[in-house]
Amino acid sequence: MTSSSNKAAVPEAKGALNKFKYEVASELGVPLSDGYNGDLTSKQNGSVGGYMVKKMIEQQEKQMAGK
Repeated sequence: MTSSSNKAAVPEAKGALNKFKYEVASELGVPLSDGYNGDLTSKQNGSVGGYMVKKMIEQQEKQMAGK
């Protein structure tokens, strides 16, 4: 049985993460649409995911620093 690594650790956050994904894509100028996005390059998709991680780490660091 294959397990997907594409599951939210906190299922209740799925909607917020999805909204965040579209916000990041918009900031980066990646034309992400609701539904099929197979026409996007792996570079475009990777930039969205990478930037999401960067922003989440920055936010966590601020929270840990008490800011």
